[in-house]
Amino acid sequence: MIEVERVDFVGVPVRDLRRAEEFYGQTLRLTPSRGSGPRWVEFETGNVTIALISSEAMGPEFLESFQPHPQPIALRVPNVEDARAKLMEAGVEVDEIIDSGVCHIAGFRDPDGNGYILHRRYAPYSDGSPP
Repeated sequence: MIEVERVDFVGVPVRDLRRAEEFYGQTLRLTPSRGSGPRWVEFETGNVTIALISSEAMGPEFLESFQPHPQPIALRVPNVEDARAKLMEAGVEVDEIIDSGVCHIAGFRDPDGNGYILHRRYAPYSDGSPP
């Protein structure tokens, strides 16, 4: 068996690195990682790094097999309604807010079609501890 210490990054495929860098940095206001460079762009979320995977880093054949993430990445936010309003104000299409009974969620996509969810759990966990 292997010993996994943590998840270092999640790779997110993008077609246009500069456009994606602007979306993640300006629209989502994520903090650029010190590991970023002109060909490999990363953003910090507090617990995992989002790495923008592009043809600049992977070569031109990357675009031939490009597929956006089929499952969304959940971004924890202080308030889903506020975050949704800000994204919509910036021109991002965001789904209606869903109350699952334990959390609020609203889905959206980045410019390359990768799925994200604005997420905030409000219900305590099964052991009674707060989220």
